[in-house]
Amino acid sequence: MINIILKNTARFVFLIFLQVIILDNVRIGGYINPYLYVLFILMLPFETPKWLLLFSAFFLGFFVDIFSSTGGIHAAASVFMAFLRPNIIKMVSQRQDYEPGTRPIMRDLGFKWFFSYALVLVSAHHLVLFFLEVFTFSEFFQTFFRTLLSVVFTLFLLITSQYLISRKTK
Repeated sequence: MINIILKNTARFVFLIFLQVIILDNVRIGGYINPYLYVLFILMLPFETPKWLLLFSAFFLGFFVDIFSSTGGIHAAASVFMAFLRPNIIKMVSQRQDYEPGTRPIMRDLGFKWFFSYALVLVSAHHLVLFFLEVFTFSEFFQTFFRTLLSVVFTLFLLITSQYLISRKTK
């Protein structure tokens, strides 16, 4: 139990620093913004209580907002993503119960499962994030296009990170 808490705390801190120090400075063509910090929410264990999931997502987004001076949009998008997570897990899963210790990662559940799971949640996160950022529907298609490109790039980073950190042990 302590080991799981320490790993998740280290992942929380690492992803925030990676996001605010490196990835917030990546703006490809003015349209693509990678948000790898959502990996923290995606990788939380299935057994995480809903209140802790929402609480963790809020603080994740809150710290990204503080370092990025974005006024709460990351917190709102992260909480929305965490709120949807249990229902999305049920939607993409063929079974309702997982063995204890199974994590929502590509190594444990496969590429197809992780891709479906991440695609829906990252898309929801990015839609909320970008529409709160512009706070208007007058530029709907431009914002939607920016969201789409950022989702694709973020998914690429998420899947790459899954291959890098979730190697099977021999």
